[in-house]
Amino acid sequence: MPRRMSGRQVVKKYQAGERNFSKTKLRRANLEGANLCNINLSMAYAEKTNLRGADLTGANLKGCNLVGASLQDANLDDADLRWANLYGAQVSKAQLAQAKSLEGMILPGGGRHK
Repeated sequence: MPRRMSGRQVVKKYQAGERNFSKTKLRRANLEGANLCNINLSMAYAEKTNLRGADLTGANLKGCNLVGASLQDANLDDADLRWANLYGAQVSKAQLAQAKSLEGMILPGGGRHK
């Protein structure tokens, strides 16, 4: 069963060395400005999560639900966004261009990346 966590709990566990948050429920979590390099958020439910200015370098976001998430100024360098859902997310094309993979991702406008 997926675990529910607040943004504060994720940051605390991340700082203690945990990186695997796969399938975690983070709905509306506040992770603004957090250092989350190499975090695993695959298949996580992060709808409307605030990731503004977060460092997601090398993050595994494969299949992550980021519907309506705030990703302005987040670092997506080398992030894996395959099959992630970014419908309605606030993210720029320049940010997405830095990601490692966008295969099958649902774009903010609703289309699917090929």
